Amino acid sequence: MINRALLLLLLPPLFWAGNALLARATAGDLPPVALAFWRWILALVLILPFTGRDLWASRGVLWRHRWPVLGMALTSVAAYNTLLYLAVQTTSAINATLMSTSIPIFVLLLARLWLGDAIRARQSVGMVVSILGLLTVVTRGEPARLASLTLTPGDGLMLVASASWAVYSVMLRRFPIPVRGFTLLTVFILLGWVMIAPFYLFELSLGYSVNVQATTLAVIAYTAVCASLLAYYFWNLGVAAVGAPTAGLFTNLLPLFTAIFGVAFLGETFAWFHALGGALIFAGIGLATKAR
Repeated sequence: MINRALLLLLLPPLFWAGNALLARATAGDLPPVALAFWRWILALVLILPFTGRDLWASRGVLWRHRWPVLGMALTSVAAYNTLLYLAVQTTSAINATLMSTSIPIFVLLLARLWLGDAIRARQSVGMVVSILGLLTVVTRGEPARLASLTLTPGDGLMLVASASWAVYSVMLRRFPIPVRGFTLLTVFILLGWVMIAPFYLFELSLGYSVNVQATTLAVIAYTAVCASLLAYYFWNLGVAAVGAPTAGLFTNLLPLFTAIFGVAFLGETFAWFHALGGALIFAGIGLATKAR
């Protein structure tokens, strides 16, 4: 069961790497809050016909757990991706990726404080090794690049987004809700979309709108199906099986997968630092997993 969960946890960062890449590529045609708004409404339209009946049947259970459900909808659907889209408007890819290294740290500390999970030595070593691998990828094997980085408002937004995702991941374990996975995801999407709506209307009032064309529609479709429905479902299964601290380390695969996409779709070269960084990230995940 754990090995299967670990394989499933490879998929969310793969989908999210494509999500971040497409969000940056279409920043001029897809305003950040609009992308979040239409992404989730399409995801809701796709999933609701299959989960609507069970959603209605589970209304009593969901009402009894209404506060944790609201908290998880806020920190995942409403906050994390919206903040990510806002962040990449004013920060570089390297900076955003560096800010995301805080996710495993946030998760580990929250799990210790909130769940009482012990921080094992191998988990700590695995996290350090994984972060070293991530830094190898984003600095292209040149540590001196770190000294030239400058902070922007987007970096602060990405840090808040990382903390939000960590809270959501720990809440999944702290408040287990006896509802089917896709049904629970439907609730998160519905509530999160309602939370995003006022900010979308505010963005419209500022004159920002979607440039409707085949490319933007394809991006919305990808984020709705792959980065929303599939990624969240696999992430929830993985967290339930192996725990939030171990699952959190998989977010360090984001820059590696982003680099691979760059090679595949943008004609970039796969270099030695990609291979070394990837090896370190997987080694760190292996150490943390072995701690179980």
